[in-house]
Amino acid sequence: MKQAGKQDVTALLQQAVAHHQAGRLAQAQDLYRAVLAEAPRQFDALHLLGVVCRQQGDAALALDLIGQAIAINPAQAAAHCNLGAALQDLGRSSEALASYDQALRLNPSYAMAFANRGNALRKLGRAREAVDSYERALALRSPYPEAACNRAAALLDLGQPQAALEGAERALAGKPRYAQALCVRANALYLLRRLRDAVDGYDHALAVDPRMAEAHAGRGMALHKLRRFDEALRSYERALAVRPENAVTHEHRAATLVALGRQPEAIEAYRAARRILAAQGGDTEQVDFALAALRVGNAPERAPQEYVKALFDQYAGHFDQHLTEVLDYRTPAAIDAALRSAGVAVGGDVLDLGCGTGLCAPYLKPAAGSLAGVDLSERMLDKARETGMYDRLACADIVAFLAQESAGVDLVVAADVFVYFGDLAEVFAQVARILRPGGAFCFSTETCAGEGFVLQASNRYAHAARYLRALAAAHGFEVALLEASPLRSENGVPIVGQVAVLRAA
Repeated sequence: MKQAGKQDVTALLQQAVAHHQAGRLAQAQDLYRAVLAEAPRQFDALHLLGVVCRQQGDAALALDLIGQAIAINPAQAAAHCNLGAALQDLGRSSEALASYDQALRLNPSYAMAFANRGNALRKLGRAREAVDSYERALALRSPYPEAACNRAAALLDLGQPQAALEGAERALAGKPRYAQALCVRANALYLLRRLRDAVDGYDHALAVDPRMAEAHAGRGMALHKLRRFDEALRSYERALAVRPENAVTHEHRAATLVALGRQPEAIEAYRAARRILAAQGGDTEQVDFALAALRVGNAPERAPQEYVKALFDQYAGHFDQHLTEVLDYRTPAAIDAALRSAGVAVGGDVLDLGCGTGLCAPYLKPAAGSLAGVDLSERMLDKARETGMYDRLACADIVAFLAQESAGVDLVVAADVFVYFGDLAEVFAQVARILRPGGAFCFSTETCAGEGFVLQASNRYAHAARYLRALAAAHGFEVALLEASPLRSENGVPIVGQVAVLRAA
């Protein structure tokens, strides 16, 4: 058979590129292969055939073809960028990042490489660096709706919903019917507690892409917060019709079923989430905890740390407003009143366990010699830091923090913290160890009957007064005060717990 000449190969390649640019991927693929049949080491045909294969969903073949092209000509930045995209599709984010970095070494003004690099950094949990990479892409190309949208999503990862909202608007200014940007905008509105606006935002995203599972699920979350549970349930079910193996959506659907009083169905939804997580090699601890709260399985001795951290990271931006305006939160004032009633003068070195945003600080700081706080949520601590009232703040589990503390303190406070702990024995032991003689330990709990503690359907623990008195005696405390106290409201109903003041011997 007669060999095709250079002119014929060039013509074939030009035809292939024209089909590719027009979106006719099958025709482009056939022509790229025809080029390679005549010239097996033709760089552009190997590279662009790899790009087509990735566009058709075969990232593994794309990786092989683009890799062959780079072996022939390693100086082409676009090939390294496309190799990174294939690696990203395969979940190999660290290798993808290296490919994008190589593309940028070859072409420091490559906007797409910066944008894709941001995507890899987000997958690696390096959101701050991702934002910087997106911003460099936007400095090189404007408008660049995709980079602006992904930058906004990274800002959400960092807990900056207002900045994310502005970023999503920037993306939409360049591409008004951009479903992903509409969804990111709605996510930002949700985190800003503009819940009705968020529902409208998700509806706009779904008008563009009715099968967008993320928008259906986000809409369900906003509707749940608005207590429109039946509508929320339908949104979750639409999300699962598109993406049935999404464990998080099954969990959210289960929580809505709990709110509707449909406990057997909620248990089945949590079990579906657990099955998916286990099959994917994920952590089932949080689902097991939720099932235990519904009396399925044994209750753990405390809530999972990741559950607590995620809960309060999400709340950080509007925590104080939510507690005071929605939950009528009274625990810091109840702690202050209990200390006064027990004759405890706040002074010396004070430790605020689970300090959150610092709601107890105004009651503690004025007379304290020093005030330290510890919390699992870094975002909560950022807010506490802004008060200027703490001399020291630590992001840590409170039991681990107490265990490594060597200096003595005069007062330990834990406001609305022990609802995430069942067994309090280790906390009591560590507080007893660091309290100076005559020091005080003041805390709140929710209340249950009997002699122990229970995990409630709210995923919060309640403790019996007898249990607290027994622990106090076992660890050498004198009970100076243990009395009922209203702590907050839930759905308009006051939640009455108890506040204790213990004295160290």
